[in-house]
Formats: sequence, C-alpha cells, structure tokens
Amino acid sequence: MKKATCYINRHQKIADIDDRLYGSFIEHMGRAVYTGIYEPDHASADDHGFRTDVIDTVKELKVPLVRDPGGNFLSGYNWKDGIGPQSERPTRLDLAWQSLEDNSFGIDEFYDWTKAVETTGMIAVNLGTGTPAEAGQLIEYCNIKKGTYWSDLRVKNGHEEPHDFKVWCLGNEMDGPWQIGQLSAEDYGKKARETGKILKWVDPDVELVLCGSSGKEMSTFPEWDMTVLDHCYNEVDYISLHRYYEYNDSLKDFLASYYDLDEFIQIIKSTADYVKAKHRSDKVMMLSLDEWNVWYMKDMNLKRWQQAPAIAEDVYNLMDALVVGGLLCTIINNADRVKIACLAQLVNALSPIHTEPNGGVLRHSTFYPFKQVSTYGRGEVYRSIMDCDAIVTEKFGSVPSLQSLTTYDSNEGSLSYFVLNTEESDDTVLTLDFQEFGNMKMIDHQVIMGDDLYAFNSFETPLKVVPVTGHIEDGVKSSFEVMLPKLSWHIFRFQK
Repeated sequence: MKKATCYINRHQKIADIDDRLYGSFIEHMGRAVYTGIYEPDHASADDHGFRTDVIDTVKELKVPLVRDPGGNFLSGYNWKDGIGPQSERPTRLDLAWQSLEDNSFGIDEFYDWTKAVETTGMIAVNLGTGTPAEAGQLIEYCNIKKGTYWSDLRVKNGHEEPHDFKVWCLGNEMDGPWQIGQLSAEDYGKKARETGKILKWVDPDVELVLCGSSGKEMSTFPEWDMTVLDHCYNEVDYISLHRYYEYNDSLKDFLASYYDLDEFIQIIKSTADYVKAKHRSDKVMMLSLDEWNVWYMKDMNLKRWQQAPAIAEDVYNLMDALVVGGLLCTIINNADRVKIACLAQLVNALSPIHTEPNGGVLRHSTFYPFKQVSTYGRGEVYRSIMDCDAIVTEKFGSVPSLQSLTTYDSNEGSLSYFVLNTEESDDTVLTLDFQEFGNMKMIDHQVIMGDDLYAFNSFETPLKVVPVTGHIEDGVKSSFEVMLPKLSWHIFRFQK
C-alpha cells in the first residue's frame, strides 16, 4: 500500500478558469460533419438536418467553444463554396483527407448548429491556398450587420443578424509538410500579420490565434514559434499548441502523458515571454491548446475520393480515459496562460462521441472524464503540493505517480478534486489537506477503474467503462483520507 499527501493552499490560486478551456473541434474530416452532427435523413434530424440525438449528447459536455472547419482540411478550403442554395454548391476534392466534399454544410449551417448546441464558433481562416483578402471577406460576411456586399449576401442567404464570431485562427499547422500550402516561419509570419490586420480592421473586437509549431518533434521547434511571434506579437492574442498521444507498448510512458504536456506548455510560455522581452512589450501572450487528445495515428486508413468515409474512428478504452483525465488536469493547472483548449475532435473522428449512420449515439470511455471536469472544474484553480512516490518512465524520467487538479467555486462554496493514480501494482492512500479552506463535507465521489485496461464501450455494451460511485467519507472536517485503487481516475466533491 502506497501513501501520499496533497496540500491545497487557499492562498495559492493559479487563475480564474476560462470556460473556453472546455472547447472542442469539428473538422470536415471523415464522418465528423456528415453522419456525425449533420444527417438530414436521420430519424432525429431537425429542420436544419442536424442530428438532435447528437445535439443532446454534446450538450452533456457543456462545450462553450467549437473550432471549425479545420484542421488540415482548412488549408485547401474555399469558404465561398459553402454558402447559398445547397443545390448549387460545388463538390470538391478534399486533398487533405483524400475525400469528396459536397459543401452542403458551410459557415451558415455551422452557425445554426452552434446555436442548437448552445456554444459559439472559433473560426479558422485558410492561409494555405487562401489569401488575407479572402479571410477579410469571410469575417465581413460573418460579423458585419449589413450594408456591404458580403454582409448583404449573408442576409440574402437567410441570416439577418451577424454570426458575430469573436475568436479567429490564422491558418492551421502551417509548418507541416503535410499541410496544403506549407510555409516557412518567415513567410507565414508575414502572411499571418497582414491577415490579422485585416481581420481586426473589419472587427476590432475579435481575438486572433497564431499558428505555433505543429509539435515539439518538429525540427524547427521552438524557433518557428519564436519567429512567427516576432512578426505578429502586436497583432495576435494567442499562439496555438497542438499535442496528441498514443499508447506505444509502454504503459508508464502513456500514463505520464500529462507530464509531457506540461513540459510542452512551459516551453511555449518561455518562448513567448522571450519575444515579449525582445519587443519591450507589456502584453503577455496567452496560449490556445486548440488540438489535444489521444489519437492512434498509426491506424489511419484514408479512402480516396469517398464522401464522408470513416477516418480515424478510434475506439477508446479504459487506459485512454485515464490518460485524458491526466491531460485535463495539466490543462486546467495552466489556466494562468492557457485560456483556450479544444478537445480534437467532437464526433466520430478521434472523438468522445460516436454515431452510426441512420443509427444511434455512443459515448466512448473518454467522454466521461471530459464531462466530469467540464461540469465541475469551473471557477478558480488552486495549486496543489503533492507528496507521493515517483514512477520511472523511459521517455520522461521520474514523474509523480499522482496527477491532480483542485478547483473551487466561491459562489457555491464547492470544491472539486480530480486525481489520476498511475501506480500499476499498488493502491494508494491519499490524505487530502484542505485546512486553508476550512471544514468541508464530502458530497460525491466518482471513480473510473477496472481490471481490464483494454475494456471499451460499444453499441452492444455501451456502459462497460463509465464512472461508478466510490466511497463517500462522512463528517465535516478539513482533512480526508481517501483510497485510490491502482490505475484509477477520481473526482471528489466537497461542500463548505
């Protein structure tokens, strides 16, 4: 039996939590859109063709922001193909995912869908084959009320009021050789700067996200980030980070993904702060982790020139759910600088939600830790001091065996404590010391665990990996002793 102690100090507040940390992503990739969120012939479809069974499931996640339309798809996409009468829209080759795109779901449909799921859009502009002028036309179409060519065209297309999207991404992964229209850091920095100027001239209230490096494995990392920030520091509000993880035969390494993500965030923070100092700027550059998840890229199976083929439809198991919980802890623990995060993606393509064409909806194992943290991880985040054993990993060296997150809602006097136990062989007795918060009562304990790390949910057994109620300790006090079985994810909730 292992022993550990976690001290939570009321005087060690990290930040107020930006709700946009619980954002997600819908790319025109595989079945994310077509037979995912949009299927006019489905029995549950509303008048717009949106699957209402999916809408109801998405609402459970309380997602406040959704990035659209890509992703790699973005860099070859002409947004004008997706407006006007659907019968007149062209079918195009999607070079990014080797698919056919009939453009029946465009910017207006996306706006209507965001209203249906009670979220808002984070719009990405094409800086691969696209131009700064075309990006300016798109924001004019979306955000100007009326009286100009593009705004009046939106009105003509059935939307009297503007879409009023307030977060805009300047392209996607533009350093990647897989990207349509890949650019050097110098060329991208100049193009992004000029695009950003136009977007803010059209709507001064928008926030802009600059492409960072596609990953720390890139040979140009972090010089790319430094160079593009040097070009655009005054024009943009965020620099983006993308990070994915997959199991590669080392359970210790996989469970320690949370540690690697934190290191990645610290490097980008330091790079941004260097550019801040170089520019003698008072502005602190914030971070947008607008793609993150577990993604088994080795299982990609592209099918050339099909409409909405099944691509990257990962089936997530218990092990993946544990990792997602740990990653969420890292993201929220960095809420002082990470202000936007998008689980990539939302439906079907590497997603917590899976659909059958003309069929039902399935919640993968990863749906549940995201739902828990999104629901109860609001308010303020506090620094935890964890005294626990270390796990020795091959990739990351020695890392703590426990990863935790403490959030507090001062309006309700409720504290949520999330913790991942990565110990493989022993259970852990954890002492939670809340003395700085005063006496509290434990009101809930949910745990995700099991004997089979490879267990997964399916349409036949949809509840194989779900949270179950754990032991709830009685009493009103400032210290609690809780049991964390090996390889488990927990949420404990307390009330003043």
